Amino acid sequence: MRIGIVILPDQRWSESQRRWRQADEWGFDHAWTYDHLGWRDLVDGPWFDSITTLTAAATVTSRIRLGTLVASPNFRHPAAFARQITALDDVSDGRLLLGIGAGGIGFDATVLGGETLPPRQRVDRFAEFTELLDLVLRQDGTTWRGEWFAAVDARSNPGSVQTPRVPFVLAANGPRSMRLVARFGQGWVTTGTDADDLAAWWDGIAELSARLDRTLDEAGRDPATLDRYLSLDAAPVFSLSSADFFASQVERAADLGFTDVVTHWPRASSWYAGDEEILVDVATRLLPELRG
Repeated sequence: MRIGIVILPDQRWSESQRRWRQADEWGFDHAWTYDHLGWRDLVDGPWFDSITTLTAAATVTSRIRLGTLVASPNFRHPAAFARQITALDDVSDGRLLLGIGAGGIGFDATVLGGETLPPRQRVDRFAEFTELLDLVLRQDGTTWRGEWFAAVDARSNPGSVQTPRVPFVLAANGPRSMRLVARFGQGWVTTGTDADDLAAWWDGIAELSARLDRTLDEAGRDPATLDRYLSLDAAPVFSLSSADFFASQVERAADLGFTDVVTHWPRASSWYAGDEEILVDVATRLLPELRG
């Protein structure tokens, strides 16, 4: 089992760089940050750009993989985003994991003056975004037009450090999005479905995992070629409530076939509020055993 951690971009770099260094030194397999212009009740800030944050993180770490959890078409265009991805993969020496999703209905969906799209249209846009981004990253010189995006001779030279491009970790719960995972993904990430209690949330995770199995089978995709990421803190109980609870959640994820889990660095209040000492305990005492 590989274990990752999310570090929200809500601190100045002079403060947050300690967390990225520490995650690398502790031995976490990957570290992520949210790719939003503003998020939920933290929209009033402080809040910083994800790609800039990850680029800075790449310069103070040496081993840990770095990723977006998740980028979306809400405020990005594949041709421009490909340039940022190529640069970040270069600066990190091929340690980038690109999480991509359909985009939510919050601040990011309206801050540029657009309308919040219904679910079907968000998935339509997600499909175009993923396909065009894949093309631009794989080849140098892409001309393509869809309903939501277009590109004329979009360039990616010199290309990603990782070949044929950086790995896509696609967020998907529904059938159409899962078909995108089967077609384009090197990884699948899910937060599960809304549930009031922990048992119901895990039941939903099991159902989604089984749905993905069926989707891969229908697409003729070998399940062994796809990594499976679970965001543990989408559950109604924070995964770092205690070290023992965290260990039990990792074990449940492994039993369902997940190759990777992700927790969040505890915050003082609001989202992911918790005790940083529990994270220290998990990282220094349990992490080697859980990863093994």
